Amino acid sequence: MTDRAWFDAAKGDIPQWAASMPKDADGTTIDWDWVRSLDLAHGVGTIPESTPQSIHDALKADYATRERLESIIAQCNSAFMTDFDRLIGSYRLPRALAYANRRLNDNINTMLHLGEQQHLWAVSRERRGRATIAVLKPYSGSGPSNDDQGMLDLSGEAGGTSAGNTAAENSDVKFPTTVALDDVQDRTAAILDARAERRKAQRFQKRAGDAAMARANLSGATSPGGAALPGGAAASGNATGHHPKPDWRDAYLPGRDVDAVMGIDIETTGIDPARDYIIDVGFEFMNMASPRPAGEPETYAYEQGYYAAGDAYGQSRLAFGVPPENAALGNALIAKLTGIDVRGRSSEAGYRLFDEWPQAQAGLLARLTQQPYVAHNATFEHSWFMLNVAGYAESYRAGRITIIDTLPMSRQWDPGAVPTNEHPYGDNTLDAYAKRQGALDSAHNERHLGLEDSHIMLVAMKHHLAALKAQGKGPWGSTGRAGVGGKSCGRKR
Repeated sequence: MTDRAWFDAAKGDIPQWAASMPKDADGTTIDWDWVRSLDLAHGVGTIPESTPQSIHDALKADYATRERLESIIAQCNSAFMTDFDRLIGSYRLPRALAYANRRLNDNINTMLHLGEQQHLWAVSRERRGRATIAVLKPYSGSGPSNDDQGMLDLSGEAGGTSAGNTAAENSDVKFPTTVALDDVQDRTAAILDARAERRKAQRFQKRAGDAAMARANLSGATSPGGAALPGGAAASGNATGHHPKPDWRDAYLPGRDVDAVMGIDIETTGIDPARDYIIDVGFEFMNMASPRPAGEPETYAYEQGYYAAGDAYGQSRLAFGVPPENAALGNALIAKLTGIDVRGRSSEAGYRLFDEWPQAQAGLLARLTQQPYVAHNATFEHSWFMLNVAGYAESYRAGRITIIDTLPMSRQWDPGAVPTNEHPYGDNTLDAYAKRQGALDSAHNERHLGLEDSHIMLVAMKHHLAALKAQGKGPWGSTGRAGVGGKSCGRKR
């Protein structure tokens, strides 16, 4: 199968998805014929002429397409994981839709810059509810206020744009602002907020229904001996001291028999796996209980000279690229955070894109299924692997992947993670957790590179588990689990 042939195979899965998922995440009936009509491999965006109205209309069309695609993608995980009859055999269709949506998002950002160049609008990136969105405002003669993106010269002139100049200053093509802006505003935040409110209402309705059923069936009932049934006032426990409440993340806690694990961390161009790209992956292995395997090299040169490999082995770092359109836009925020400047990571410069490299995906999947993998806030890595790694979703659903998360370890088992006004659940960043567990010197900070962050995470985890075992707490406490623990599907651990 060629690199692009999988898009046709993905479209071949549409009947399976249509039978199991008639509506998208916003409750709208999905037009699967429209999905079938999309050219997922070569692009679903609109290329406008360089006139104000053409740019406006193309941006409006691309926003509409993105909204339709993302509402479908957002529902796919739930449909796939609750397909207990296994009508859906593969997750490649959501991966193909996400692939197309990333390029569509690049096209949208390109047109936003083009509109700035031609003085159709000024763009600012603003946090609205659950998302950071592009807000278009009338051009006022000042430069764009967005500091999180590089500058793109679409004027047709030779040469690039320096980071200190605005796109408008570098363009010889200028038009007056003659287009309406109300119908080309990014609606992402409003859509996500409305979706969250619907989920909240559904949860409330379910809890109310469950409570009504319990009252109807068990009103006044007691367990043998006359004790109140669980859930009454007697079950509330002692509220004094710092006792974190049970949380859904607790499913990712390790068990008392955890040993060989792979720590992994990824760096990306943003936070949305359906819009952004994986640009850096780092992983290494460490045994939490048994000795380090004999024969493994005993030293490894991390970027930080003060890092010692210690018990870690099998270290690897992988660098990936972005499409030329994304590289041209730049990403100052990610460059500042990680030191990775995507302007030098274009596929035209020889960098392979992770979502176009099946061999890299297969190699990573093989490692993810060999033993439990550990990440800090592991649901982040999980969501990216679902939409980027061929076979990951299928392996996860089949129970071949186990995920351990050090974030709930910090939250539940680290007494230093006390709630404060600034951190209501305690400071559970990787930086704070690693420092409390002696894996990172207080004079240094988290590096925000995959391998280095994986290393301090595993060192912190091993230190933490050793202390908990000595104290008879955590996995060795009354609520600890036997086995390796972690989150997996289809079997109990």
